[in-house]
Amino acid sequence: MNKEFDIESIVSNMDFNSNSFQNINGMMLTNREIEVLDKYKIPYQKCNNLKEVIFEIEEVIDDMDIVEDDLDYISSTISERDYYQNTNK
Repeated sequence: MNKEFDIESIVSNMDFNSNSFQNINGMMLTNREIEVLDKYKIPYQKCNNLKEVIFEIEEVIDDMDIVEDDLDYISSTISERDYYQNTNK
């Protein structure tokens, strides 16, 4: 079964901007992560490192009855980035 793909259409529909990193107080956060943090009013701007951002996210999650997928996802991605950036290997 051969399928044809319209590469131009696929590429034009890709969102490259959401995964672009921004340097916030020396922390690298994607535009998508910043969007979600803003949505939940998480004060990442006052944080000095990713661990503090994770702490702020966990504070919000603890107050939620049902954890939203987007917040859970960015918590996971930020935790993973923090682990790989700050763990001696």
